[in-house]
Amino acid sequence: MCKRIVFVGCGSMAEAIMAGMLQTKTVDKNDIYVTNKQDEGRLGNIEATYGVQTSYDKEKLLDLADVVILAMKPKDLAESLDEIRPFIREEQLIISVLAGIMTETIEEIIGKRNAVVRAMPNTSAQIGYSATAIAAGKYVDQEKINIAERLFQSIGVTKVVAEDDMHTVTAISGSGPAFIYYFVEAMTTAALEAGMDEQTADALITQTIIGAGKMLEQSGEPASVLRENITSVGGTTAAGLETLKANEFEKIIIACIESARNRSIDLGRTF
Repeated sequence: MCKRIVFVGCGSMAEAIMAGMLQTKTVDKNDIYVTNKQDEGRLGNIEATYGVQTSYDKEKLLDLADVVILAMKPKDLAESLDEIRPFIREEQLIISVLAGIMTETIEEIIGKRNAVVRAMPNTSAQIGYSATAIAAGKYVDQEKINIAERLFQSIGVTKVVAEDDMHTVTAISGSGPAFIYYFVEAMTTAALEAGMDEQTADALITQTIIGAGKMLEQSGEPASVLRENITSVGGTTAAGLETLKANEFEKIIIACIESARNRSIDLGRTF
């Protein structure tokens, strides 16, 4: 697809999306432009790493753009939009990857009838394995949804959802990789404390996580069935699961997701 894209903000999420799009050749590097608030060193690093074009000339960049991806920190949204609003044209598609911020809020700040799509990818976009949900704002037609879907399908699986579900999406797929990494950290610590060398532990745990994910993807069975299939009465798996249950593992995970979801809601209320 020949769409020129401007990233406003270039943190880890923007970089992951950019890297995924370039890796899958969905967008040519010459059609990607990047700007940020004031970190020239970061812009220089992005340009050197990916060969994309960077600039602080917002008017020039917005004049080139077919798609504008808002990837700044949520607290900087109003200031950033005030800066670029005079240069936004109504035919441009605006995609926000900001946690918690409603499409209606962005529409109101821009003050034009722009199609605003809210997207929540995760950093696995960098290797083409993001789980991305997208939700349409008031002025989005099917053509604009198709453009957004094609862009994010280049970096993983994409689902169109109701915007009311986006806070939950933010918690489970946006923040989810960090929760899984934390679980892996704990498994690694346990292995090291048991005397295993770190390289072996890393290799085995990483492959275990990959294998479990592939089983969920390919077996067609729900997680509960897959768990039961490897849990023998009186066995090692059963012993481990009993400890998790005794320590209310399920309640902890549910509380974790609820906390992330509530924070997403709070971020939205800021505006």
